[in-house]
Amino acid sequence: MTRPPLTLHLAAPRGFCAGVDRAIRIVELALEKWGAPVYVRHEIVHNRTVVDSLRAKGAVFVEEVHEAPADRPIVFSAHGVARSVPAEAAARNMIQVDATCPLVTKVHIEAARHHENGLQLVMIGHAGHPETVGTMGQLPPGEVLLVEDVEDVASLQVRDPDRLAFVTQTTLSVDDTAGIIAALRDRFPSILGPGREDICYATTNRQMAVKAMAPSCEAILVVGAPNSSNSRRLVEVARKAGCPHAQLIETAAQIDWRALEGARSLGLTAGASAPEELVNEVIDALRARWDVTVLPVVAAEEDVEFKVPRILREPA
Repeated sequence: MTRPPLTLHLAAPRGFCAGVDRAIRIVELALEKWGAPVYVRHEIVHNRTVVDSLRAKGAVFVEEVHEAPADRPIVFSAHGVARSVPAEAAARNMIQVDATCPLVTKVHIEAARHHENGLQLVMIGHAGHPETVGTMGQLPPGEVLLVEDVEDVASLQVRDPDRLAFVTQTTLSVDDTAGIIAALRDRFPSILGPGREDICYATTNRQMAVKAMAPSCEAILVVGAPNSSNSRRLVEVARKAGCPHAQLIETAAQIDWRALEGARSLGLTAGASAPEELVNEVIDALRARWDVTVLPVVAAEEDVEFKVPRILREPA
């Protein structure tokens, strides 16, 4: 039976970013150095395949420090943690390994610097997301005000409108965040912001690729977990950029084939915590139904690499 033709617009870059690569490597090196089990507070990155793979190697995932025994190492996830978390681990004399993405740590440093200068902080982010919780937890209660959209800016109650600064979660929509920042600057003209954009290079590049392909695609598939902020943003960006249908899928098994029926042009990308093997599985599933021609859509070249913590480079 002859399969119908399909042009597959394949985003580049896609999938793992340097921060995710580093976080996974940190858990693997910790297991090599101290043996199993090594405990990890929260999912090291938001991807079930990655978490299950590390669990099979001896990683144990917990939500709070007290759930891990004090005599075993504990790794903090790539999303970052509030200051109270390493303080609790230190009080229990635990070996700590920090897998926080260096670009998230940069935001933590910005927040602390603004606080030291007597400024109240506004954080643009998603309530309850681990990165937002960790960043807000760098400062005392009440010192960080969270805004999620432009409407929140209008109702913001601040201590002193002339003594404000803002930071952002690193995995937000670039365009949506620009609108929120504009609203903040309009209402608080003296508000200080970061010297360089807090939204990370990987989030920006993956959104750029989706924007480039969206007008040419009848649908776009985004490989990523439902709790992955950057993956969810890719779906939103695809829709806003003109693609009539976008699906967030963890694996090829979740593809809604009925929604793709009759398609002749699809897009495919992956969030920053999704491994390439899941992308390849999707391509194989598409090839089983269509005669696929892959058309790369290159938005940027990435060569970023982050070092692992010194504790993992020192002898046991």
